[in-house]
Amino acid sequence: MTAGAHHPYFGRRVVLASMHGKEAAIAAPFMTALGLELITAPGIDTDLLGTFSGEIERIGSMLDVAERKARVGMAAAGCDLGLASEGSFGPHPQMPFLPAGRELLTFVDEGRALCISEALITETNYACASARETSELQEFLIRIGFPSHAVVVSPQRASRTLLAGAPLFKGVKDLGALTRAVAVCAKAADDGTAFVETDMRAHMNPTRMQSLRPLADRLAQRLAHLCPDCHAPGYGRVDVVQGLPCSDCGAPTAWTHLDVYGCMGCGMREHRPRADGLLTIEPVNCPACNP
Repeated sequence: MTAGAHHPYFGRRVVLASMHGKEAAIAAPFMTALGLELITAPGIDTDLLGTFSGEIERIGSMLDVAERKARVGMAAAGCDLGLASEGSFGPHPQMPFLPAGRELLTFVDEGRALCISEALITETNYACASARETSELQEFLIRIGFPSHAVVVSPQRASRTLLAGAPLFKGVKDLGALTRAVAVCAKAADDGTAFVETDMRAHMNPTRMQSLRPLADRLAQRLAHLCPDCHAPGYGRVDVVQGLPCSDCGAPTAWTHLDVYGCMGCGMREHRPRADGLLTIEPVNCPACNP
């Protein structure tokens, strides 16, 4: 869907709070779908809200931080429309042997008191390894796509939190720099090993940057839809109703039965059939037929 000149965001500006070049992936969908120009916030430090590398803890949920980040950008740019994204990385929820990223993109409209988000689970190259020297990392580096994908190096530690004063090397993208970083961090660690992980900041990780484009498409398309009651932007799926019946015995299952669409402005809600048209689920997924 492409919104026309009648849409409330057409011809306006939205500020993206990012230090990591995310506008390269995010700007085009908002211009195409909404005629909304994306600008970046000047002189902000989004790392103060938390870092992947552990030196600053992220306080609150992904949504909390994304909204705070968007508002930081809005204040810096003097803009009443804001965007920010947050990511988290770990095992895939359905396939734990695969690494996955959960990306969240949040849009804030101060004038309408709207905060609208979309999320996406994507495959990623998130990984980590421990090493006493760089020669032990050869397979790991090939797997993550080094040097086009940078790494972060720190002393081995028991938790994600990095001790104050500990050495930390971010954005490492060449073998010489990696060798020096591993040597320094291994020496500083109690067990003599360095902790090496993918740098998941978007400008250091092309795989992550690429995943932001479809998420931006999804949020821009949602904002293009206006509420049928109050005409606020962002009408879309807000919840699901579980209980898709078994095709054999008819008992409800944990699978989604209906999608709940709604407005973040007036609170309107409606139930819609699943987008894929599925009306029942196979007995293998039924707790009554396959306990």
